[in-house]
Amino acid sequence: MEVKIESSKLITPFYEDTTPPPTSDYVPLTFFDTVTFDTHIALIYAYRSPIPSNAAIELGLKKVLAKYRIMAGRFHRNEKGERVVLLNDKGSRFIEASIDINFDQVMPLKTSPDILSLHPSLEGVEELMQVQLTRFNCGSLVVGFSWHHQVADGYSTSRFLVAWGRACRGLDIGPLPIYDRSFFTPRNPPIFKFAHKGAEYKIKNTEDALGGGEAEVVVAEKFHFTLDFLNKLRSKASSSIESTNEYPNKPYSKFVSLLAHLWRAITRARGLTGVQETSVRIAVNGRSRLKPRVPDEYYGNVVLWALPTARAQDLLKQPLQYAAKIVHDAIVNLNDDYFRSFIDFSKCNEGNKDIVASADVSVHVLSPNMEVNSWMNFPFYELDFGEGKPFSFMPTYLPVEGVMFVWPSFLDDGSMDAVIPLFQTNLDSFKKICYSMD
Repeated sequence: MEVKIESSKLITPFYEDTTPPPTSDYVPLTFFDTVTFDTHIALIYAYRSPIPSNAAIELGLKKVLAKYRIMAGRFHRNEKGERVVLLNDKGSRFIEASIDINFDQVMPLKTSPDILSLHPSLEGVEELMQVQLTRFNCGSLVVGFSWHHQVADGYSTSRFLVAWGRACRGLDIGPLPIYDRSFFTPRNPPIFKFAHKGAEYKIKNTEDALGGGEAEVVVAEKFHFTLDFLNKLRSKASSSIESTNEYPNKPYSKFVSLLAHLWRAITRARGLTGVQETSVRIAVNGRSRLKPRVPDEYYGNVVLWALPTARAQDLLKQPLQYAAKIVHDAIVNLNDDYFRSFIDFSKCNEGNKDIVASADVSVHVLSPNMEVNSWMNFPFYELDFGEGKPFSFMPTYLPVEGVMFVWPSFLDDGSMDAVIPLFQTNLDSFKKICYSMD
């Protein structure tokens, strides 16, 4: 796709009827922020004509930036040398672009390098948020949006996007973001019961195994799982759940059931066997798990990772129920105790240069392991600029072997979509078995 950049500029917050606040204020990063990936994340939305003008969308963004100032700020160091976000209103990157074809000529959008031209570059970016509006001949619009992950997790970002749409429609943007970091005050004395070294952190300078095929080509492909398939999968995965007074035969979620299925299928497609261990890194939102509960309006990262682990031979020989229980239990065990333990461990190891975050953007091959980012409960589809919701939504092209994204299908019928990047030979094998119930 040949995308023509028409303009690129910085847009700053628009303070309606109010005096601009000081530009010397800053928001500190928490341990949840600094332990996550130090990189930009990009999303792609598609809208059919009619669509409001670029000027109207830009004005809405200016208004919402006045409420979410952190997105128009810059990384900075405070007097202690700690990374913070300076609320200096420097602005967000706003790019207008065009493409001389109709959108139907590229539908459905595939997770290929072509879609990288539909959002701003993620390399060497000073801005913490960027937007690219790409207009097609037919009037359709693609919105490429990127933000820095250490500023906000997916849940916070989805709320920002909903607020942007409301501002464009002339509505109140809803509850304002909360930056109160006291939710994560360490305990005194500290208590850490869990092995955070090896989970959220790793020993510095240790080399990550790239697997036996690091020279192979990684291909990312999108898969669609119908509601009928998911219901059958869920029924099968939940068939051996023991009913108790605490858990009266409650079935596993569609997400847990699908993930257990994909874990087994990818393990088989990779040719993993024997006692070799494989694990899945699952992003878990801690807002409802911490006590007291962290408000939904809290803006930042509140995510840790469940790490279900099993031997390859057990995953492949045991039925789906076996994998589903391991996944379910690992997610459930990320409770208030675990999150508080992480906070205490991080505080006690603050300044320890021997450990670093395990979320490492330099690792491009995860085999024999996997990572899954679930966007099942995020209101990404609510980004409405005034003419309706998007008809398509997806993450950008990210060819990191084993890192997949799962989200509700835009069909809004209970089905789910997933982008799964694997080595080409493994992907070919996976496609043959991914819809099998065996």
